[in-house]
This record gives sequence, structure tokens and C-alpha cells, in this order.
Amino acid sequence: MPPDRNDLPTSADVLCAAQTVSGTVHRTPLIRSQLLDQLGGANLWFKCEHLQKVGAFKARGATNALSLLPQGTELVATHSSGNHGAALAWAAAERGLPCIVVMPETAPETKRVAVEGYGAKIVTCGPSLADREAALQKVVQETGAHIVPPYDDSRIIAGQGTVAVEIVQQCREHGITPDVIVAPVGGGGLLAGIGLAMAALAPDILVIGAEPAGADDAQRSLRGGVHITTQEPHTIADGLRTTLGRRNYKIIRRTVRDIVTVSENGIVRAMELLWTRTKQMVEPSAAVGLAAVLEHGARFRNKNVAVVLTGGNMDVSKVSKLLAGVEKEQ
Repeated sequence: MPPDRNDLPTSADVLCAAQTVSGTVHRTPLIRSQLLDQLGGANLWFKCEHLQKVGAFKARGATNALSLLPQGTELVATHSSGNHGAALAWAAAERGLPCIVVMPETAPETKRVAVEGYGAKIVTCGPSLADREAALQKVVQETGAHIVPPYDDSRIIAGQGTVAVEIVQQCREHGITPDVIVAPVGGGGLLAGIGLAMAALAPDILVIGAEPAGADDAQRSLRGGVHITTQEPHTIADGLRTTLGRRNYKIIRRTVRDIVTVSENGIVRAMELLWTRTKQMVEPSAAVGLAAVLEHGARFRNKNVAVVLTGGNMDVSKVSKLLAGVEKEQ
């Protein structure tokens, strides 16, 4: 990996990251559901990253990033609505490094508890991306911390892409080749990493992103050819409310076939189906991939589709309120 974090990562960086994270993060399972195959009209394989360390795929990027820290780094910091913050806190603790996480005041309480539980110090800020970045810069000025960004970072992108390396390996073990990989997109670290992995390992496999219609900057950026950097997101998928990172956008333009959007009701339906039919407690953001298959059935019909379930960190005490609120809004 080039030492300059402003450089774009390559497919080789993803393959190198796969070796780096092996044995540190989980090789999460692929699961199936006959009923969901029938509902989706496709052969679905769910990659269970909600069963990953810290309950999300973010552990992959954090592990890879911390393996590539500049010599002499004594403190790391980031901004996050939850999962990346928890992942960085965990990875830092594994290496005996202190960690500071800037979190918006709107972050789910369960995710704040998780970040603190892994030993990080939380600095609270306003809800916007500008608020987060300003608060993080203040932390750096005061402490000299090394920033590990949540998604717009070559080390993070390469680490997140390792999920696709595993998908290809596991599908081969089952004697199949995916036609499509579907992954949620927020900041774009996961989708960009998957795109890089597939470009090297299996360029014939289509990579499709999925995002809420109420936070559709990635689709508009990809289809319009202009990077959209501001939006006012309206979605229960709190992990997908941010806009695409600069590096991520450049990679996605080269490696991702398309990005589709899904409704809030579609997210809830997919989440409930995963809970009740596969017994997998995923968070709203993680259900967006299945929602895409169900709402855009013609694109996936009769194909082998790998769907990434990205995380399972949510406040279960607020589930009924969350679901009721969506139903009222529709």
C-alpha cells in the first residue's frame, strides 16, 4: 500500500489486505433461505457481516488501516455515527492504542455504548458531516492524533474489499459463481472495495450498490457523472446517511455497474424477513441489499446473487417505535 493516503487503492491492495486481516477478523458465513429465494426470484447468498467482530464489516477496514499506521503513532481518531467508531476503538484496543471518536448527537445510543465499551473516548458534535469534520480537526489540533477516516481512505477501502474476496472463495467452495454482488452504499468504502476486488478476481461478476431513496447521492453521482457532496438524508438506515467519499466515487465510477434505490417500507420489509426467516438480527442499513433484490426483481431474476448483510448494531428497545414510525410516514 502506498504511504500517501491520497493515492487511490488498487485491486492488489485489497488482496494484500485479505492476508492482513485473515485470522484477526471473522470469516463470516454465507447463508441461504428457500423462502427468500422464492420471494426474490433468484438464488440468494447472504454474507453475514453482522456476525463480524464489533457486529459490522467495518472491523475489516479498521484492522487493515491500523496495520499500516505511520511509525510512532500514539493516538488514533475518527468521526463516525457508530460502526466505524466501534471498529476503530476495538482495533486500537487490540494494539494498545488510545482512540478518540467524534460522534454526532443523533448517533444511536446503542452505538455510543459500543464505542465506549471498546475503550474509546467520545467527543459529541452536531449532526452534519461538516460538524463531524470540524470537531475531528479540533481533536487533531489539540492531541496530534492520527486520523483514520471512516470511508474516504485507501487503507479502509482495501480492508472493506476483503469481504468480496471471501464471497468469491466461499461461493467456489459451494460450486457456484455469483452473477451479481449487491452491497449497501453510504460513504462508499465497502462498495468501492468490492468493486476493486471483483475487477481483479472475477470481472464478469456485476457489482450493484443499493441505497435508500431518501439518501440517493451515490446513485445520482454515478448516473450523472458528477460527484454530489451534500444532501439532506431522510432514512431509518442511519449507517447510509453520509455522502460518497472522493476516492470512493472515483473507484465506484470504474468498477460498479449501477446503484439502485429502495423505499423505507422496502427496508423494513427486508429487515423483518431477515429477522423472521433467517433469524438474523440485522440493522436497517444491512437490509438494504435484500430490499434492492425485492424491489428491483427483474434485474436479479434467476441469477446467483450474493447480498452483503453489513451490520447488526441497533437498539432493540426501539424496534417497535422505529417500525411504527416508518409505517406512518408512508
